Amino acid sequence: MKVGKIPESVLKRSVFKQIHTKREEVLLGAGVGEDCAAIKLADDEMFVISTDPITGTAADIGHLAIHVTMNDLASAGAKPIGVMLTILLPESVQEIDLKKMMGQMEQVCNELNVQIMGGHTEVTKVVNQPLISVCGVGKAKVGKLVSTSGANPGDDILASKWIALEGTSIIAKEKEAELLQRYPGELVRTAQEFDQYLSVLPEAKVAVMSGVSAMHDVTEGGIFGALWELAESSGVGLEIDLRKIPVKQETIEVCEFFHINPYELISSGCMLMASPDGNTLVRELKKAGIHAAVIGKATAGNDRVLLNEEERRFLEPPKPDELFNLR
Repeated sequence: MKVGKIPESVLKRSVFKQIHTKREEVLLGAGVGEDCAAIKLADDEMFVISTDPITGTAADIGHLAIHVTMNDLASAGAKPIGVMLTILLPESVQEIDLKKMMGQMEQVCNELNVQIMGGHTEVTKVVNQPLISVCGVGKAKVGKLVSTSGANPGDDILASKWIALEGTSIIAKEKEAELLQRYPGELVRTAQEFDQYLSVLPEAKVAVMSGVSAMHDVTEGGIFGALWELAESSGVGLEIDLRKIPVKQETIEVCEFFHINPYELISSGCMLMASPDGNTLVRELKKAGIHAAVIGKATAGNDRVLLNEEERRFLEPPKPDELFNLR
């Protein structure tokens, strides 16, 4: 496509016609020439806003773009309403590619009951692969907001589902041919399908109802990065048992093949939580069909310790995600 704003005919045909999910709170949504969206809230509700770009992969970029921002809203205890999109495309992209991306995003929005409210779409020379930046808007009851900074000494630290689900899925799709040289097709397909677990909205809902102290979705930098950020934001120390951090065998195999650390691999789909009663929260999550595990405790002071049988070492500040080291 040519450099510049997407032609109106393409905008109508391959962008607006892919948007079907509607929310009653949205008073003004996507349309030609509309630069803003308008949302109605009740007196006892507040806006919760988050933004995230997807730059690490071009495969399934539409699915990932929506999930990542929705997970940010969920970790604040908010109910997602809609998104504003900024889509920057290289000249090599065809209209069919744009239509596919929009279809992927609308699919996730439909599943999560979220409306694409508007945005901006442009072909530009400054990117060499598609870049989607999503601004997500949600709502939360006044006094019910959950933050990353809410963990207290003595709280149990939990992780939902498994770590590195997103990174494993991305690698298994992009490096399929290499993996098939060593592993059976079933293992590779299973790893690719980990993207079905990317939403943390279900566990966030259960956690908020159970009185969780803090939540933080595990994204770039992996579980080690998320643990550091939770501790830094809350001003607490940590004692984390490495053996209790849930990880799928397929993730271990994929990471060993490429010599990367699963604990520092992008992990959308895993929610890090602090709770005064972690075991009760684990049981409530299990009732909802969600796997979770208590992996340690928040402590007084600043020591952030990783335990592995007799080994005791300190957690380090977040490093560049292992996904980028692979390339």
